[in-house]
Amino acid sequence: MTTLADVAKKANVSAMTVSRVINHPDKVTEELKELVHQAMLELDYQPNIAAKSLVSKRSHIIKVYILEEMDTTEPYYMNLLVGIARSIGKAHYSLQLVTTDGVDRGPADGSIITGFRQADMDWIRNLRKPVVLFGENEAGFSFVDSDNYQGIVSACKHAIEAGYQQLVYIGLELEEAFTKSREKGYIDTVTKAGQAPKIYRFDNRSSAARKFIQTQNEHLVKNTCFICATDRLALGINQGLQSIGVEVPADFGIIGYDGVFLDQVSSPKLTTMKQAIVEMGEACGELLIQKIEHNDTSQRQQRFLPQLVVRESTR
Repeated sequence: MTTLADVAKKANVSAMTVSRVINHPDKVTEELKELVHQAMLELDYQPNIAAKSLVSKRSHIIKVYILEEMDTTEPYYMNLLVGIARSIGKAHYSLQLVTTDGVDRGPADGSIITGFRQADMDWIRNLRKPVVLFGENEAGFSFVDSDNYQGIVSACKHAIEAGYQQLVYIGLELEEAFTKSREKGYIDTVTKAGQAPKIYRFDNRSSAARKFIQTQNEHLVKNTCFICATDRLALGINQGLQSIGVEVPADFGIIGYDGVFLDQVSSPKLTTMKQAIVEMGEACGELLIQKIEHNDTSQRQQRFLPQLVVRESTR
């Protein structure tokens, strides 16, 4: 069985140095950490987490709360969890998933929370450990999210440059920070272009968007592009347009938002604003570890600019 002394010998450092890298990584240089971690990897050395927890008085567990129903057909949350696990694993923390149907038990050193709504804020405020939210919020909590405002601005600019004369926004029936930012991005851009905003809001279900198109058949104006708050809504718009026999993208354009899975299974494939979900998960983990390891109480915001991916639903 590989010991700490074996790692020290392999890395040509003292056992005390190896211990500091494991237990107090913030107090050693990146070069030294890399040297020791490489030796640990080559020797397949696993630190005694239980002993480390006794010394540091930490559980080395991060709880990830998903406070909304997960659609198992989409890898959105799987990608997020991969990113979180990747970053906290580097700091020797484990992930504990808590869902709406799960049981929340045991200690943790901090929490990453997603799928929250405004009504959850009082509960979040009462958590005694460091918290990072995956999602923009107006309550002052540290968060990681895509740049919701700029993402929709980019989508609208693409539609205008593609020659669509009218832009219609298909939004979510939610009064949350991210929905407000996306709508504002749409309103600001179309207003600047001399258009009157047209906004419709629905639950995040493709069937709702599909029925909207089917009931609005006689009122649809060709050369319109639908700017959608999610790929799921964009999928419904596409299904509705296909059902009434109009041409996409010649007569109508569609732009979604997410770029995780549904954009690629649609026919035609959706132009979308692709979010960097794995990278945002990594950022959530890194930010929370920073708070835990350094008693960092500052509130931080980190936004990732989504990437415009042009496919078959726009010209």
